[in-house]
Amino acid sequence: MTVTQNGIAAGGASPPATVRAWDPFVRVFHWTLVTLFVIALATGDEVERVHIAAGYGIAILLGLRLIWGVIGPRNARFASFVRSPREVFAYIRDVGNLRAPRYLGHNPAGGAMIVALLAALMGTAITGYMMTTDAYWGAKWIEKLHEALAYGTLALAGLHVLGVALSSFLHRENLVKAMWTGRKRPL
Repeated sequence: MTVTQNGIAAGGASPPATVRAWDPFVRVFHWTLVTLFVIALATGDEVERVHIAAGYGIAILLGLRLIWGVIGPRNARFASFVRSPREVFAYIRDVGNLRAPRYLGHNPAGGAMIVALLAALMGTAITGYMMTTDAYWGAKWIEKLHEALAYGTLALAGLHVLGVALSSFLHRENLVKAMWTGRKRPL
């Protein structure tokens, strides 16, 4: 074996420059969800038909993601990235101390953010649907809750983007590019 710039080479082969981190479903889900959420937020009360269609699209995506989180590949499964609150706070502390470990998939804070975003989006979709039913038609409290959940989701998305930027900086990798290509450098 010889030592190379990137690691140990066996039989003249060098280690791969990148490895698969996220499968196509997770990547398409992510960017489609972002697009539909922006459309739903932009249309709101102004273009109700488009707003409702985007909301139903989001609901369908969420259902598919929940299934994929159980049966999908390793990095897509909730079991691989949903951690205890203690682990999440320890990771956040390590980020603050600039010594957080790098993960091939989602780190503990990213996993917590995914859970929070999925829950907020589900709540938004459910309250949006409720507003179309006879039982809740015109119920102001449902409208207010729907709006609060939508803006809460927007706030979470902002924190998510900040976390991605911080993690990209700390680990010297472009996580946005990785979510497009599905590939990252190996651990």
